[in-house]
Amino acid sequence: MTAALTVARPRPSTFRQWWVLTTRLVTPSLRNGEVLVSVGSVVIFTAGWYIPLNHIMGPRSGMSSYAQFLMPLIALQGIAFASEAGALRASTDAVTGISRRFESMPIAMLTPLAARTSTSVYRCVIGTAAALICGHVIGFRFHRGLVYAVAFCLFLILIGVVLSYLADLMGTTSKNPEATTQWLLLPQLIFGLLSVGIQPAEGFPHWIQPVVRNQPISQFVYVLRALAGDTTPGAGSVTWPVVGPSVAWIVGAITITVPLSVILLLRRP
Repeated sequence: MTAALTVARPRPSTFRQWWVLTTRLVTPSLRNGEVLVSVGSVVIFTAGWYIPLNHIMGPRSGMSSYAQFLMPLIALQGIAFASEAGALRASTDAVTGISRRFESMPIAMLTPLAARTSTSVYRCVIGTAAALICGHVIGFRFHRGLVYAVAFCLFLILIGVVLSYLADLMGTTSKNPEATTQWLLLPQLIFGLLSVGIQPAEGFPHWIQPVVRNQPISQFVYVLRALAGDTTPGAGSVTWPVVGPSVAWIVGAITITVPLSVILLLRRP
């Protein structure tokens, strides 16, 4: 009697799968101009806002310079473009069938999402670096020391990851990659222009000032401005009343999107 030999199939490494899928998303961005577009968009927004508004809004900003006042919004726009790129990739994978292909392979359910999240962090780091360089050129400086400067960057990247996660959820469920980026661009511009990143809330009509003060972009701007500091008291202080609303917006977004993503993944055949 001959005993049958059974060779166990080696279990795939989740870490290696995550690394391969992340590399699959990062490598093309270095060749197809995606990084250049991300950096260029920050430069365009910096010039488009600072040059025409400096002499108009600068004296009304209540800070030492309009560059110090405007920088948080420039940084937020940089990471917003990073989230749009993530939505486009997620939507493209869904439309072309790559996401369904992954489902038929021995890949953990959350590994592709983890790879897209890692790529979003990579994009947000690039957006943050571009914003800091542009801000330095127009006169922005950190005034609270290294710890607060690092906190500024980490908080900005955290916001970018949350935005990217929201964009990824929208892109995964979308059937039109181009329309997805357009739908993401419109709220970004509306909330950016109707925020305290452009001018103080008092500069808006009275009826819309509560919306301007309390919408998420303005709350993020308050925190980033306080972390950066200024030579005047106009930047505010890093206190819980300043940080708390932003934390609430971030936690609320995570609380909503994580269950939706899990439900979406479980419902797929």
